[in-house]
Amino acid sequence: MIIDCHGHYTTAPGALQTFREGQLAALKDPSSLCPGCNPAISDDQIRESLEKAQLRLQRERGIDLTVFSPRASAMGHHLGDETTSLAWSRLCNDLIHRVCSLYPDNFVGVCQLPQSPAAPPAHSAAELERCVTELGFIGCNLNPDPSGGYWTSPPLTDRHWYPLYEKMVELDVPAMVHVSSSCNPCFHATGAHYINADTTAFMQFITSDLFRDFPTLRFIIPHGGGAVPYHWGRYRGLAQDLKRPPLPELVMKNVYFDTCVYHLPGIELLFKVTPIENILFGSEMVGAVRGIDPETGHYFDDTKRYIDALALSPEDRGKVFAGNACKVYPRLGAKLAGRV
Repeated sequence: MIIDCHGHYTTAPGALQTFREGQLAALKDPSSLCPGCNPAISDDQIRESLEKAQLRLQRERGIDLTVFSPRASAMGHHLGDETTSLAWSRLCNDLIHRVCSLYPDNFVGVCQLPQSPAAPPAHSAAELERCVTELGFIGCNLNPDPSGGYWTSPPLTDRHWYPLYEKMVELDVPAMVHVSSSCNPCFHATGAHYINADTTAFMQFITSDLFRDFPTLRFIIPHGGGAVPYHWGRYRGLAQDLKRPPLPELVMKNVYFDTCVYHLPGIELLFKVTPIENILFGSEMVGAVRGIDPETGHYFDDTKRYIDALALSPEDRGKVFAGNACKVYPRLGAKLAGRV
């Protein structure tokens, strides 16, 4: 079985974006808001949005299941306030639930949290619990920078985040560390802000005792771990200079990387420096990079091709494509009992 741990609903019907534009417009003109007016999206519209995109690519690339969440760049936690974010997050999460209900063999849900720069992370715990216990979701996306590129929140290792971590541990669900769009002109969203956040999170984990306080807390750092694999020696050396334990002991029982790296040399490096137990297959297909690589004639985000080109044992290949995901997402393993 092949599980893609990183997918977003980037092809959602246009009515969703129309609602969002209206919601944001109402921040300046409250009279324009229609209370309770959620977008009218039919099941057929959902099917149409997926059949020619994610589902077609799943079939073509041999992917069985995608861990699916709302579009990351559209989370927009820096827009509006906590009330705005909660309404938007619930709507997006409910739409993901409809996708998973229509295609239970193809998608499993991960939720968007109703974060906001001025809101304590503890306020997101209720939506996480709703999505896990009522909608059957298996995890969440956690934005370490709800300000949208200005980094006004404390580090992920600060006790500011602990109430949310307590709920994650209680529910036994992991978080993918994933920022949203950038409103800072210095940082291109997908080319800089995303990779900055991935790398920043890893360094924060190195400098803290977070996993001593939460031994079973689990994070997926996407996009291949940001710059971390390329600078693996730097982080090993920094941990040593800071009198921290070696990385395998310090963080790698709790932190995992996906394979959203869009060229073979990058994938080769990721697998060379990262323990195989810490790598989850992911593609983020129909995401940040959608074009065809002129050097190969294949889509950049067809990451399964890169992994197929590696000399992995059947056991290691099984870990990357499915086993590790079921370990990191225990609720997924329970759902798939007998299929993996």
